[in-house]
Amino acid sequence: MKKQILLLLLVASAVLTQAQVYRSKQTITREEQLNEQYCSSLFKTAHGTIFDFTDEVTAQGFTNVLQWLQGRVAGLTIYTTRTGVTLPFIRNQLATVFIDEMPVEHAYAGIINPADIAMIKIIKGPFGGNMLYGSGGAVAIYTLRGDEG
Repeated sequence: MKKQILLLLLVASAVLTQAQVYRSKQTITREEQLNEQYCSSLFKTAHGTIFDFTDEVTAQGFTNVLQWLQGRVAGLTIYTTRTGVTLPFIRNQLATVFIDEMPVEHAYAGIINPADIAMIKIIKGPFGGNMLYGSGGAVAIYTLRGDEG
């Protein structure tokens, strides 16, 4: 009886030492890579919808990138004033526009060539980078860096 138990333990230990542990690889999406590459810590932690413009061919037909966003983000509405300035509203509140994390006037978002944009991040609601500019959310536009375009 002792020999059988000893043999069983020996076989069990041999099987356990031969077993390989496979860990699932954490896959990082393209949007997460762009978020890591372009965003500073203040904008990186803010949850939002990210659009990758490096491979986006449909945006090239638009002269205004904010008009391209119309209908692609829930709660985002784009209004155009009589002077031609496009204003982004997120949940009926005026959103702040950031270009490379610098706050700019809304008119500047309309003159950026879509071919020069790397990604756009739409942040709904208040976050740390928008504290001085209101709680209407933000449209963060990141341009390509010199070595990328």
